[in-house]
Amino acid sequence: MSRRPSGRSARFALAGLFATLTLAGAAQAADYPSRPIKLVVPFAAGGSTDIVARLVAEYAGRDLKQTIVVENKAGAGGSLGMEQVARSTPDGYTIGMATMSTHGSNPAVFRKMNYDPVKDFVPVANVVAVPSIFAINPQVPAKNMAEFVALAKAEPERYSFASPGVGSLGHVNIENFMMLSGIKLLHVPYRGAGPALNDVMGGQVDAITDNLSSTLPQVQGGKLRPLAVLGMERSPLLPDVPTYIELGYPDMGTGGWFGLVAPAGTPQAVVDRLNQAVRAAQRDPEFRKKAEDVGGTLMPTTPQEFQAQIEQALARYAKVAKTANIQAD
Repeated sequence: MSRRPSGRSARFALAGLFATLTLAGAAQAADYPSRPIKLVVPFAAGGSTDIVARLVAEYAGRDLKQTIVVENKAGAGGSLGMEQVARSTPDGYTIGMATMSTHGSNPAVFRKMNYDPVKDFVPVANVVAVPSIFAINPQVPAKNMAEFVALAKAEPERYSFASPGVGSLGHVNIENFMMLSGIKLLHVPYRGAGPALNDVMGGQVDAITDNLSSTLPQVQGGKLRPLAVLGMERSPLLPDVPTYIELGYPDMGTGGWFGLVAPAGTPQAVVDRLNQAVRAAQRDPEFRKKAEDVGGTLMPTTPQEFQAQIEQALARYAKVAKTANIQAD
């Protein structure tokens, strides 16, 4: 007849198991990385997220003394790529590039998502903050944001804004601005940022918000008039354009970011090593210069600080989505 283990014996067994797992994790981290790392970008090649990811791959890879291979897996507003990361083995050899969309607006507006932005990931490091700008077609008779708000208040839904689609970050950001400023614009959704941007430049739609890196050539060419920067501070590329905070809209937040996440359960020592490699990259003058060339501002953080930034983004966009009744399939 078998004896049932006592509570004391069970506690010793659990303690032994925990110690074994801890030692195994430490041993795994000691020789990490021993093979190439895959960095999943949840958007197509050539965009802002991809550009930042390839900078991380090059410069953090140097510190890790290992190759970081960028893999683009676009679709569903970034959800397909993030799902792949969430379902990967938590050993540090598959990591993902998280954005304000994948870990902020998407969870707030999409009814069904195949990953949890908090439970399925462990934050590694924020890398770069990339501001977006609110811009209008130059034919709109407003020279600054105050004048545009006055026009929009005088004629609700007379002026329109383009977005890459219902529930996109561009859509949610302008919904937030409409709530804060008390204006009502007509939403014109597109299938992608490119067509939306083209129609604003062509005058079919009046306004748009998009990444600074994507819109800067059109601004410099006089095809768009920038009225506000969604960022922590003014962009040195557009020093005369005020931030939303300066304009009196601090609840717009401080703009988008690109950061690294790993699957939940990744050993802390591995997460710390990845964070160390990102911080080393951020200290490199070449890395800084290339990030600034695409309108980026470096965002050195600990994993815990990046976790707090993700939670702030989720809370802000959940509030916007609920108030504006934004939902997407």
